[in-house]
Amino acid sequence: MSEAIAKLLSPRSVAVIGASADLKKTTGRPVAYLQKHGFAGRILPVNPRVERIGDLACYPDVASLPEVPDVAVVLLGAERAHQAVRELAALGCAAAIVLASGYTETGEDGAHRQRQLIEAAGSMRLLGPNTIGLVNLTDRIVLSPSGALEMDEFPVGGIGVVSQSGGILGSLLSRAAARGIGLSKLISTSNEVDLELADFIDHLADDPATKVIALYVETVRHPARFRAACLKAARAGKPVVAFKIGRSEAGAKAAVSHTGAMAGADRMYDALFRQVGVIRAQSFADLLDVPAALATGRRLRGRRIAILTSTGGAGTLVSDDLGVAGFDTPAPDQATADALRALQTGSEAVLDRNPIDVTLAGLRPDLLRGAIHALLASPSYDALVIIVGSSSLAMPELLAGAIQDCLPHSDKPVLAYVSPHAPEIGALLTQRGVPAFAAAESCTAALAGMLHVNGFQGAPSEPVVGKDTLQELDLPVGCLDEAQAKAVFRRFGVPCAAERVVRTAEEAEAAARELGGRVVLKILSSRITHKSDVGGVAVGLTAQTIGARLGAMVADVQARAGVRPDRFLVQQMVAGGTELILGLHKDALGTAVMLGMGGVAAELFQDTTLRLLPDDGTQLGVLSRSEALDMARELKTWPLLDGFRGRPKADVDALADAIVAFSAMAAELGDRVIEAEINPVFVLPQGQGVCAADGVLVLA
Repeated sequence: MSEAIAKLLSPRSVAVIGASADLKKTTGRPVAYLQKHGFAGRILPVNPRVERIGDLACYPDVASLPEVPDVAVVLLGAERAHQAVRELAALGCAAAIVLASGYTETGEDGAHRQRQLIEAAGSMRLLGPNTIGLVNLTDRIVLSPSGALEMDEFPVGGIGVVSQSGGILGSLLSRAAARGIGLSKLISTSNEVDLELADFIDHLADDPATKVIALYVETVRHPARFRAACLKAARAGKPVVAFKIGRSEAGAKAAVSHTGAMAGADRMYDALFRQVGVIRAQSFADLLDVPAALATGRRLRGRRIAILTSTGGAGTLVSDDLGVAGFDTPAPDQATADALRALQTGSEAVLDRNPIDVTLAGLRPDLLRGAIHALLASPSYDALVIIVGSSSLAMPELLAGAIQDCLPHSDKPVLAYVSPHAPEIGALLTQRGVPAFAAAESCTAALAGMLHVNGFQGAPSEPVVGKDTLQELDLPVGCLDEAQAKAVFRRFGVPCAAERVVRTAEEAEAAARELGGRVVLKILSSRITHKSDVGGVAVGLTAQTIGARLGAMVADVQARAGVRPDRFLVQQMVAGGTELILGLHKDALGTAVMLGMGGVAAELFQDTTLRLLPDDGTQLGVLSRSEALDMARELKTWPLLDGFRGRPKADVDALADAIVAFSAMAAELGDRVIEAEINPVFVLPQGQGVCAADGVLVLA
């Protein structure tokens, strides 16, 4: 755990540079909020124009401070903030929080100011600039002017929040308080000139008060550090939930203009999050809903959910949404049904189906208690959702108490859906250990997050490749022709179709006879990668027909592309397999291998999956075989490989070997490879292997 970050989050003394005695001003709030929320350490305001702020002595400058503060909150504008930062660093302050805006988010002048700030800080750690600061609810330390801190009390709990947006910190703080959701630490990193997402994920992974980490992400600037921090959190048993903005083009533009950093493609974030166990929040509401459920520490071990309701319509809402997400809501088993019927004293309850309708449960705590006990004890269910209906409005404490009484008897998740608009009941239940939601979809999202945590097995082994092979390869530069590309693929262990390079019709006929059977004829050009678009591909040829077809192909390509081809590829024709595409995608997040349905269908159905290569910041690693197999199983078209409707099963083992080999090539070539793609790669029936039938490779 970094000592500087520990001091930043839990300082014993805080200097407030530019503090104002006017509480109506933003610069007057940090001192007032520190006092209001019970900071037990020393507060050292700095302002040359006033001698006291309330009962605190005020110092004219940093040099006049009576001691070295652990942390300083710098409230000066961007033109002067670096001067205070330099003085604080010289004094030996551990960390400074710079609130001013006007840095890289504003253009080149701002970028110059940001460089000044970094230089001034030296070895002192910086949070910000353009940040709203941080709030440590665990220890009652607020280092922020956020208006959300006007509230008197906040529920303290196990959810740590790290946000790259300052305004979102206040939004989450106030929303969580209104819903009874307890938070531990909230940090706004914003421009991240120094301390960034990964630093605080790493720190919160060691924080005993934090059980779940929630992230509001605009961009991941240091993927290798982010990956390592998230895996550390996973090993510590602390789930990470991230809401990533910039999914749409408009959102991406907004994210870039706000942070001044380029964001990676959204699907690359999906891949990164999946590989390090991060749960991706699909909506902003999920960023609180999912952590609220995870913070209970209860584990969801399966998809079978019991729904206990006193209002039929609301129960159906929850059941329907769970079903869409792949959860099951089975009827009670015989023993559970008998136990439920034994609770029945009249004809009003329907206790042998799911949702289980106990119409008067809101007014009958004994009936509610008995039903909850029976359902949590049932081997047929992995979790329980309790529908809180309008009948509970009259006696919310009685209802909450009845539910809370049952929690110690089981470790299964228990959630509540509050059907009427009754936020006070939701907050009451959440504070009693039962996460309560105002939307059926939120129940589903929370359970899906819990299931994700239980299913994450941690990162696979990440072997790192040596550099021997690369030194042996005499590689050209630029766009390789197909034969050159496949020679490289073969060198790394990707099987390719047998082929011959020819120049004349006579050579083509001889090659066709040598290869036997039907063959494919293609132009061989590094300038034309989409050969079929210009008439440069012909299939199903024989030694008798290939010569004439070569002559016609020359004329066709010259007419369409303005280029007269003089080299050709005669290739063994592959048939009887499933066509896939295996490619490489690179962006700011790293290097990923892509697998998908081959040919035009890949673009039409978007049936692809990505895996980022392991990256320790200095060298790329290789995908494991288990990851390669998982990639194949994630495709919508996986059934075509797995014997769909009587088809022979495909050689998935050979496909996995090819994916691993392709990833080894990408890792070995590193920055030298710009593009790489095999389309199609034929996956043949079991035992017959795979075969790359075309290839593109562009090298720097």
